[in-house]
Amino acid sequence: MSKPTLDVTPHPQPAGAAERAALMQNPAFGHVFTDHMITLRHSAERGWHDWRLEPRHAFDLDPGTLSLHYAQEIFEGLKAYRLPDGGATLFRPDANARRFRASAERLAMPLLPEEIFTGSVRALVDADRDWIPSAEGASLYLRPFMIGTEVALPPEPSAAHLFCVIASPVAAYFKGGAAGVTLWVSETYTRAAPGGTGAAKCGGNYAASLVAQAEGRREGCDQVVFLDAVERRWVEELGGMNVFFVFDDGSLQTPPLTGTILPGITRDSLITLARGMGLAVREEPYAIDQWQADAQSGRLREAFACGTAAVVTPIGRVKGARHGFVIGNGEAGPAAARLKAALTDIQFGRAADPHGWLDRLP
Repeated sequence: MSKPTLDVTPHPQPAGAAERAALMQNPAFGHVFTDHMITLRHSAERGWHDWRLEPRHAFDLDPGTLSLHYAQEIFEGLKAYRLPDGGATLFRPDANARRFRASAERLAMPLLPEEIFTGSVRALVDADRDWIPSAEGASLYLRPFMIGTEVALPPEPSAAHLFCVIASPVAAYFKGGAAGVTLWVSETYTRAAPGGTGAAKCGGNYAASLVAQAEGRREGCDQVVFLDAVERRWVEELGGMNVFFVFDDGSLQTPPLTGTILPGITRDSLITLARGMGLAVREEPYAIDQWQADAQSGRLREAFACGTAAVVTPIGRVKGARHGFVIGNGEAGPAAARLKAALTDIQFGRAADPHGWLDRLP
């Protein structure tokens, strides 16, 4: 089957400069959207077809649409950044494209060619580049996703799919400056089990985390940290972020990718940057009781979460039914600050890009 051609339909009445500026004034994460969207369809008979850049609009879905019943859905998250010279760039879209294919394979969905994924993202950013914020730390968040669209109720893989990309200008995910976030240790709920979908970026994983997130918020926490589903002992990840630990010898540790943890692109980038700084990074299991003991003894100096949305976020305090401890002074430590600066300096074009991570738009 031949590769589809992108059909472009510009928005007839895009947001004006004044309206756009007002909407982009410190927007809440994921609540403001740009003028356009990308859509692309797939069927067994036609393959990928009807690739369009068009005005953003609502979907018309039949109540029997398969993804509404069996959660056959995957997504990605990446950002476009405003460069010092006024240009725009993406950060590692090829890595998102590869992970999107891995998620599709796990959920029995068609594999989107990487060049169509990256071409879709580039086309949307190019069309809506005036929506890329210029404010410090702000960016244009991109959400590619795919759903099964066959109208059928048997619990089987959908025979039809819709791929879509939307965009949203965003400021910081967490508010609070240098103060570390507080985590709730979930002992009632788990995020993923061996053999499950933990390594896939699918909506079902996040839906399963929401009740634990709500539990944590009732306890005054910003996020939840999940333990493994077998022993309820090993730290895995937060509701939507990976986690790192920094010790008194300067080394870093992060839970290994054993199939229950999402292989974060920010996680991978930070490992590369840390090792480039001469820091030792271990990908090894870390027990929640050991985390508490190391924080109380001072062996653990810092902990931080990371992800596309949150970038690098210090963890200041951990609470739970059996746990309660502060990490360091409860604020950002030097290792987290150094790594965040190194990462964001590359992303925003303030520093050299020795790894070839930036994909600049013409």
